[in-house]
Amino acid sequence: MLLAIDVGNTQIKSAVFEHNTLLQKEIISYSDWKNILKNILKNFPKIENIVVSSVGKLDKTDFLELKDGVNVFFVSREIVFPFKNKYETPNTLGIDRMVLSAGAVLQFPKQNRLIIDAGTCITYDFVDENDNYLGGAISPGIRLRYESLHNYTAKLPLLVKDNPEQSVGNSTTQSIHSGVINGISFEIDGFINSILEKNDNFIIILTGGDSEFLAKRLKNTIFANSNFLLESLNQIFQYNQND
Repeated sequence: MLLAIDVGNTQIKSAVFEHNTLLQKEIISYSDWKNILKNILKNFPKIENIVVSSVGKLDKTDFLELKDGVNVFFVSREIVFPFKNKYETPNTLGIDRMVLSAGAVLQFPKQNRLIIDAGTCITYDFVDENDNYLGGAISPGIRLRYESLHNYTAKLPLLVKDNPEQSVGNSTTQSIHSGVINGISFEIDGFINSILEKNDNFIIILTGGDSEFLAKRLKNTIFANSNFLLESLNQIFQYNQND
């Protein structure tokens, strides 16, 4: 059994896997992360390995003391990835984007893949059918857009995400919802269409905390899976063990 841990900017996600079957998933706050993970290891004593991806405040040393006898596999640029990194600045490519790209290659072989991660930021990553990572894009996520409108204006309220009632908002609240949610939807569909114009044999993967909220608003056919990063961690661990 394996415990996969995704350390993000605002929260920690974990999942217990037995081979490729996800047994349990938890979203954990930074305030009590260590005790919660220790309880998971106690409840699943057959866990032998922990695989960790971090873009947040924790590194490998933070996980070494969780449980004696458990191997910690920390995802870094030094491990083996199943794609060729053609990014012009490869050392600046986020580990989370690399993990998602690896999962797409391993789960969807011999296809062009566009992975869209709708979290704090929205990231777009393109890996072609020959397993070349070519790059992508980064833009503000839903929460960041709402917060920016509130923080950088004098009078606009801070709202919680909600589907706009119509494209033309008839109040300030509805105008904000329309601008944020429709703006992101148009952005994603536009980015997808620009890629589809030049590529066929294509799979589009939508993941991240806002993936389920956004999936039904998009016009393009997508594969939506909010657990894709955790599943990709499990797969990249297996890939490195077999390499």
